[in-house]
Amino acid sequence: MSDSGEQPGRPLHIVLPGGSGQVGRMLARFFQERGHHVTVLTRGPYTAPWQTVHWDGQTLGPWVETLEGADVCIHLSGRSINCRYTARNRRELYDSRVGPTRLLHQAFACLVNPPRLWMNASTATIYRHSLDKAMDEASGEIGGNEFISPRRRAPEKWNWTVQLAKDWESAFFSVATPRTRKIALRTSLVFSPAPGSVFAVLSHLVRAGLGGKQGNGRQFVSWMHESDYARALEFLIDRDDIDGPVNLSAPAPLPNREFMAALREAWDVPNGLPAPAALLAIGMFFLRTEPELVLKSRYVVPGRLLRAGFQFEFPTWPEAAADLVRQWRQRDDL
Repeated sequence: MSDSGEQPGRPLHIVLPGGSGQVGRMLARFFQERGHHVTVLTRGPYTAPWQTVHWDGQTLGPWVETLEGADVCIHLSGRSINCRYTARNRRELYDSRVGPTRLLHQAFACLVNPPRLWMNASTATIYRHSLDKAMDEASGEIGGNEFISPRRRAPEKWNWTVQLAKDWESAFFSVATPRTRKIALRTSLVFSPAPGSVFAVLSHLVRAGLGGKQGNGRQFVSWMHESDYARALEFLIDRDDIDGPVNLSAPAPLPNREFMAALREAWDVPNGLPAPAALLAIGMFFLRTEPELVLKSRYVVPGRLLRAGFQFEFPTWPEAAADLVRQWRQRDDL
């Protein structure tokens, strides 16, 4: 494979544990259309043009055979972090990420010919709240108990999500795999023109006249178009010299107020009511999620991808937003 879309060499066998969600299905379709053999490991097998195999993410089983001789494993398991951080939800979030990662280590130990590359989901939330400095893999500062204003430290709930991210990556890198290259995908918000996606939620707010800045609007939003996300993973498969953490984010994060303004422009909606932090907290409570999702400043940049020569199709948010809106409208016109 190559970033240009050409397909030299033989088709690959790509296994996606936990690949039945929005991002997983997008990746399965992307690689399947490029002539590769795709297997999705899922708790609930479904009808698809690619192979689906049952796994529970907790115990070894016949699914391990799908990894024998495979070329690439892209692990995407994890309950959505868009929920209230109750004690029960915290345990479920932790178990849905760290548990399956540890299980895959057990599976790899059983293989005669393990995949040559294992990419494991991670999150850009691992970096500190930042208004002053872009966070890349080399100079980025891991979050936890940092000051988010001169007299205020990060809320305890923010610290918990950082610790979850650190434990997730620790579980991934804790066991040596000499025959398997490993990459932790520190992923920002991936935007897709699909129902139920982050793009859909924000677009509904914009179209309802509620798409103004959130909080003070100064916090940075790191984002990535789904097309570039899939192409970046394809690029990383080809680059045997890259391992360790890799940021999956567009090269131009921007403040929330500018982010929402560009989305309004894409939808041709001139104005949007702002959501102050106090009002946002109330709204997020009823949506059963956390204000952190929009108030934490994620100033993340893809240093390693850029240095390796990856070319973004959508490097800036206004053009990405315009493309996503165009696709959404085309779907509505069908």
